Amino acid sequence: MKIIGHRGAKGLRTENTIASIHTALEYNVNGIEVDVHVTKDNVAVLHHDHDFTDPSGNKIEIHKTTYKELLVHKPDMATLEQLFNEVMGRVHITIEIKERVDVREPARIISAALQHGLKPEDISIASFDFDVLKEAKRLLPSVEVVVNEDWSSIRATYRARALGTKRLSIGRRWLWTGFLKSMHRRGYQISPYTVNDPAEAKKWEPYIYGIFTDYPDRFNKKT
Repeated sequence: MKIIGHRGAKGLRTENTIASIHTALEYNVNGIEVDVHVTKDNVAVLHHDHDFTDPSGNKIEIHKTTYKELLVHKPDMATLEQLFNEVMGRVHITIEIKERVDVREPARIISAALQHGLKPEDISIASFDFDVLKEAKRLLPSVEVVVNEDWSSIRATYRARALGTKRLSIGRRWLWTGFLKSMHRRGYQISPYTVNDPAEAKKWEPYIYGIFTDYPDRFNKKT
């Protein structure tokens, strides 16, 4: 069972930051997961929501703001290129491209990383947006795609078949052991999110690929 740091180590550091990613690595995770948006000036950045509120109460929309402007409001906002500079080759990376985000810039950065030593098996592209996954598959055919799904296994498996993948990430609150056993027999590799209870993970371990966790320290010892 793979231990995957959710947004780095969300429960221990500010999510989707370089500090959070380094903290996850300190706990010997098998992989890290980050979220990607694209700014007004076409910079792929690590952030979960389409917008955020800065300490002064200003609401900032990422796709309407340049990266330089974003740093004024959130100085620790990292870029996808910075992520690769920090961790490429050290751990598997799952890049969740958010809904309605233009895939071309993240794909360009990933393609450049692949040309400079990143192995296709060391990266996955995930999304809840079927169109994003189709475009990622077209632009980066050597990279595995992962279907993210809140609750519907029917929709998830339909999309997985259409994309030629067996990798699914499904919200943990909708999962039960019988379902996971059945999906495992069918060859699907499911990674529930977000699992922060080691007992729950242990119960499911024979039937899942891995877990996304906010607290890698609950599963692995620190280096």
